[in-house]
Amino acid sequence: MTPIKKLEGKTVLITGGLSGIGKACAVAAAGEGANVVVVDIKSVTFDSAMLDIKAENDKSIFLECDVTKEDQIASVIASTLQMFGSLDIALNNAGVGGGGLRIADTEPTEWESVIHLNLTSVFNCMRHELKQMATQKSGIIINMSSILGKVGFANSAAYVASKHGIIGLTQTAALEYGFEGIRVNAICPGFIETPLLTKSGITDNEKMKQQITDLHPLKRFGKPEEVAKAFIFLASADSSFINGTSLEIDGGYLAQ
Repeated sequence: MTPIKKLEGKTVLITGGLSGIGKACAVAAAGEGANVVVVDIKSVTFDSAMLDIKAENDKSIFLECDVTKEDQIASVIASTLQMFGSLDIALNNAGVGGGGLRIADTEPTEWESVIHLNLTSVFNCMRHELKQMATQKSGIIINMSSILGKVGFANSAAYVASKHGIIGLTQTAALEYGFEGIRVNAICPGFIETPLLTKSGITDNEKMKQQITDLHPLKRFGKPEEVAKAFIFLASADSSFINGTSLEIDGGYLAQ
């Protein structure tokens, strides 16, 4: 018997879908039968990422978009509806790291840049996603927060604040839109082996890498595919009574 695909025929929009966690979620969603709309700035990973996603579902498409530009977000939603007729699931995943300095040494421009990309862009994406889902009276939104959306982390004020803000947005939207058949949840990954982690320099610094690995009771970093499994759970009927939560995928980091 052919296994039932959990997202068969659904339209799934994923920002930051060309690499890391976003790509893993896109591949997983396509594998579960979804038509995936990959939203990102075209990069060197474009060809290989889209080949992997289309190998699971060749109806999946790429739409170039800078999520810091609200007009581009609106255009992506319109194009998604024109192509597939609905927007069933949205994963707001695009974001950056940032940090390295204490608060007093952080320049306002650095703060504003990280907050704008990590938090304001999620707010703007949600505005357009929620408007469409409200007309459908159905939909699922999943926001990518972090374990650092629940605790502090030295020298990362803007990143930490942005990820805390995402959880607040998620909870508020869940309260406001649940009665319209829309569920809104967040995912809080721990330290995951992605290009973002590599770019931070952690993986190249053996002492730092060991220190952070030791903060996880499982004594390792997570893998993007492990986060993608949580995404599929929250995006499917398996989580039909889960709303307003933030699911930790962190190897026990926050249990301490």
